[in-house]
Amino acid sequence: MIEEGDFVLCTVEKIEGTVVFVKVHDSAKDLEGSVIVSEIAPGRIRNLRDYVVPKKKIVCKVLRISSSGNVELSLRRVSQKERKEIMEKDKQEKSYLSIIKTVLEDKSEKVIKNISDKIRVYDFFQEAKENPSKLEEFFEKKEADKILEILKTTQKQKKAIIKKEIRLSTTNPLGIELIKEILGNIDKAEIKYISAGRYSIITESSDPKTADNYLKEILSKIEKDAKKKDLIFQVV
Repeated sequence: MIEEGDFVLCTVEKIEGTVVFVKVHDSAKDLEGSVIVSEIAPGRIRNLRDYVVPKKKIVCKVLRISSSGNVELSLRRVSQKERKEIMEKDKQEKSYLSIIKTVLEDKSEKVIKNISDKIRVYDFFQEAKENPSKLEEFFEKKEADKILEILKTTQKQKKAIIKKEIRLSTTNPLGIELIKEILGNIDKAEIKYISAGRYSIITESSDPKTADNYLKEILSKIEKDAKKKDLIFQVV
């Protein structure tokens, strides 16, 4: 389900006057969308076709969804990083859809719709990688096992690795023990000693956002624990 604020992949359909009409691609079905000239690019635009032409793939941000169901979009509010991320997700989602069709054949369309009614296919598979039992919400046991086998043998997904260096220091003679106590309670991360008072915190996941969220939670926890024990905490 597309919502306001989402970044979506679109195909330019036509340009009429100062409005660009696009097809918004969603797992369940394609939707109609539009981009007005002021949302194409910042500043004055002399020629719309310098930015968009029919059949071109573009990544847009959802501004709002009208009562008629038209998706109002912005092209200028999308960064290069966000564009790359959406293009990669689309590529990966197509791979997941192909796996479903290979395993289920004639039943695939129905299952894809069932998944899409609740969650985007890409997001569902990302969660299933972390928790394989989720596959059995939509697939029979044999089908789920086959999908897992295909994912392991054909999906060579690079893991996102997020790393931060921190410093923990104190004048307390028991400082080393206090630091060990704080860092010893951390999970979902690898902690490496660098030098006196310096440590690296490393998180990883198949999803960059998940790895980044893990790291933020860990840094917040370390900061709170350090404050309770009167340690000086710093992210380098």
